[in-house]
Parts: sequence; C-alpha cells; structure tokens
Amino acid sequence: MNIPSELKYTKDHEWVKVEGETATIGITNFAQSELGDIVYVDVDTLDENVDRDDVFGSVEAVKTVSDLLMPLSGEVIEFNENLEDAPELVNKDPYGEGWMVKVTISDASQLEDLLDAEAYQNLIQG
Repeated sequence: MNIPSELKYTKDHEWVKVEGETATIGITNFAQSELGDIVYVDVDTLDENVDRDDVFGSVEAVKTVSDLLMPLSGEVIEFNENLEDAPELVNKDPYGEGWMVKVTISDASQLEDLLDAEAYQNLIQG
C-alpha cells in the first residue's frame, strides 16, 4: 500500500501536504481502492472558510457517494479542475494529479492532530 512518508493523514482517509501556509488535500490510495472507480468529484466550497471535520465536497464512485471531510480549518483557495473532466485521476494518482483542493491553513496547531505515515498504516491494517 502506497503511503508517502512526507504527508500527513486523517482517520477519514484524507492526506495533507503542507507547503508554508497552504495545504493540498486529497484522498488516500486506500480510500480510492475501497471506493472503486471514481466517476465524479464535487467541491462546492471554493473561496469559503471550512472548519475542520466539516464536509468540503464529495466523491462519487460507481457504487457509492462519500463525503470529503476537511482535515484542517481554512479557506479553500483552489479546486483541481482537471478532476471535472478526468475524475479517474484520483484512482490513478491519488497523491499527485488526483489532489482535490488547496487550503490556506487558519490554525497550524491542528497539524499536530494529523497522523504520520506509520500511524496511518497501523490504522488501515487494523
């Protein structure tokens, strides 16, 4: 299972890449494999402030729809528009071209609550 060590993770299977005051967020390889073929990514919170643990969008797969939960409070400043025409990028490259949103972090202390790669691996191996 691909779990990049430089990223942070949530118990809800999102990953977070922090660059300065900006966080890039997507779903993990484990999440996309559990969901199956992703057919649509919906993010309707662009330019909005979203609190940690609130829904910022959803992912629609062939069999199910899953809410996306914000791992950090902040303002959604960018949506990966490539996902509009190619939602399968989330399946093919969940940590690269399949990223979902970029957020300006409003409370950096929340980063301490995220899981590192080892803790996330322990979570999914249960």
